[in-house]
Amino acid sequence: MSTTDRVSTSEGVVVDIAGLTMVRASDPGAVARGWAARSRRPLLAADGRMLLIAADHPARGALGVRGDATAMASRSDLLRRLAAGLARPGVDGVLGTPDVLDDLLLMGALEGKVAIGSMNRGGLQGASFELDDRFTSHTAAEILARGIDGGKMLTRIDLQDPASVATLEASARAITELAAHQTMAMVEPFWSTRRDGKVVNLLDPESTIRSITVASGLGATSAYTWLKLPVVDELERVMDSTTLPSLLLGGDPTGDPRDTYAAWGRSLSIPQVRGLVVGRALLYPPDGDVAAAVDIAADLVHGGGA
Repeated sequence: MSTTDRVSTSEGVVVDIAGLTMVRASDPGAVARGWAARSRRPLLAADGRMLLIAADHPARGALGVRGDATAMASRSDLLRRLAAGLARPGVDGVLGTPDVLDDLLLMGALEGKVAIGSMNRGGLQGASFELDDRFTSHTAAEILARGIDGGKMLTRIDLQDPASVATLEASARAITELAAHQTMAMVEPFWSTRRDGKVVNLLDPESTIRSITVASGLGATSAYTWLKLPVVDELERVMDSTTLPSLLLGGDPTGDPRDTYAAWGRSLSIPQVRGLVVGRALLYPPDGDVAAAVDIAADLVHGGGA
């Protein structure tokens, strides 16, 4: 990804990094005041669908996009891209870790938007402990105290790794705590394994179905549980394994974006699929045009924007 690509996405969007750092240094209470004063909106758009931009990858050490291993390393560049995307019609909100959401809050970019807090980022990409998905980010208590609209938890299941059961227990606890306050819990399940020392998520239909059935049963109630799922083969059969509302993720973008958009479009016709939660495919499109990529996704989800 070239410098030119990065600059092209920030046209018309100004991020005052010095100002953000000054506020953080001199007035950290501005974050809490900002959350308290933030204008909120219903979770779903009027059409019952949702488009979220995901930006929680850096906190797990996952900075790469296609061939660029450090594409997401620049916080000023990431914030410009996020602000550009959030300003487009039909974008309902963002999923991020506290550092990213607090920056966007201080920038005024979360007014009238859905904000979902990413809760467990402890399973760092490439680590020997990667499947130990500890809750090191947002807590349920913080999400509820700040009026954040939901909490998302990565829930990878490896039958050969004892750490998986701790992740399942922690996810179940978070689901129960959020539901007690009528707040969305977004579970992102994967059936996983290690190959040559590397964690691999199994994306065949049967493995995805197993991950869904386990995730759907977590917590004391499923009333406020949503799923965040990959686009896989035989998706209609896969989605028949649950009645929980689900958002489809974008993953690490590869291949022709037109093929990705076509797959999203086909998937959105399935009743359980209520929208998309996409990060790198929208924030770092091959041509660098964030607005155009986001507009395509918004048209797919909302049929012309919300």
